Amino acid sequence: MSFRKVVRQSKFRHVFGQPVKTEQCYDDIRVSRVTWDSTFCAVNPAFVAIIVEASGGGAFLVLPLHKTGRIDKSYPTVCGHTGPILDIDWCPHNDHVIASGSEDCTVMVWQIPENGLTQPLTEPVVVLEGHSKRVGIITWHPTARNVLLSAGCDNVVLIWNVGTAEELYRLDGLHPDLIYSVSWSRDGSRFCTACKDKSVRVIDPRRGTIVAENLEEPMGLQELDSSNGALLPFYDPDTNVVYVCGKGDSSIRYFEITEEPPYIHFLNTFTSKEPQRGMGWMPKRGLDVSKCEIARFYKLHERKCEPIIMTVPRKSDLFQDDLYPDTAGPEAAMEAEEWVAGQTAGPVLVSLRQAYVPSKQRDLKVSRRNVLNEGRPAATPPAAATAPPAAAPARLSAPPALGTATTGSTAGGRLEEVLQEVAALRLLVTEQGQRISRLEEQLSRLENGHV
Repeated sequence: MSFRKVVRQSKFRHVFGQPVKTEQCYDDIRVSRVTWDSTFCAVNPAFVAIIVEASGGGAFLVLPLHKTGRIDKSYPTVCGHTGPILDIDWCPHNDHVIASGSEDCTVMVWQIPENGLTQPLTEPVVVLEGHSKRVGIITWHPTARNVLLSAGCDNVVLIWNVGTAEELYRLDGLHPDLIYSVSWSRDGSRFCTACKDKSVRVIDPRRGTIVAENLEEPMGLQELDSSNGALLPFYDPDTNVVYVCGKGDSSIRYFEITEEPPYIHFLNTFTSKEPQRGMGWMPKRGLDVSKCEIARFYKLHERKCEPIIMTVPRKSDLFQDDLYPDTAGPEAAMEAEEWVAGQTAGPVLVSLRQAYVPSKQRDLKVSRRNVLNEGRPAATPPAAATAPPAAAPARLSAPPALGTATTGSTAGGRLEEVLQEVAALRLLVTEQGQRISRLEEQLSRLENGHV
């Protein structure tokens, strides 16, 4: 009897990676030499941010995506920290707001001008002080506006309301050793941590409890050569593809995750000659759907940032619905107060059929008042995750151009009404776009003889 090997069918089997042309790279950048296992790079549809070497403090570059080629040594940086910057993260709900964590034990949140920097940016919108040791991890809540998580070398996780400069939750005592990485669930109800004690913990931040720890058996096991340094994983929930980049390695391995055994399926490896110092990851709404681009990385060399495009090879010029399901858009699903009060919501999805059109960004406003205690009763955190008293160490620093939110202003009230109307109209347009997409799909099926 002869047995024929069955090859598993997958539309991602032939995904290939390709670096862009030399002139489309960002050259002559002095990438940070700090020995820390973060990505050192953060990307969104408007900007690429890169942590760089700086004398007398910490700094990072913010470049408009089109600003390719050689970057002048005098190009302005974001440089308000007094110690080296260890991590940066763009706000998912505002492409002009970015947070940074530093060895100076502070978290800073910055508002980037519409067209990028024309002079050094030294004044953050807000400074968040609460860690006793350096802050190595920064990550925004995926669906609640203005909620930011920071983790420090004091083994403490802090969750902030950036809009009021407050500590919402202080999660202390859950990690006996250094926290290596943190990742939110898609709806932001929980987050997962990897710790130096070789434990993975799933944590409910609003209850201050560990939901799961030390998972006994992995769903799948893949042996990777990680001798060069930390692994940086990137997961795409739209395609169920996970990309693994080794810091100090020169390859990107990618796998498809399925619901049935063996769960993890190796797809391919993108290999280049130069090792990566860090890696940025473009949100799905920033990709070129006309070229069947399903992922884009921004690889940091010693003196360069090189975009790498991952593509599904297809010849059709039509929009590929199966590659691009509706994805997380730039609108927040709820406000910080609603999340604290116990609400949970997945991301507000948008269609990529008409490709991504950036919306008008609004400035980040920071108010000294505690909006959590006004208008509605806030959820009282339990003892394990108690919020600090009013005298908590949160220092406010707002530049004159942004100002502070005021309460009795007629103009301010009118502006809020206009913003609400714009948000309602944007939601209506999104819903109509999705309805048109469904009708087009039904029409296409009828034309092709499918009932």
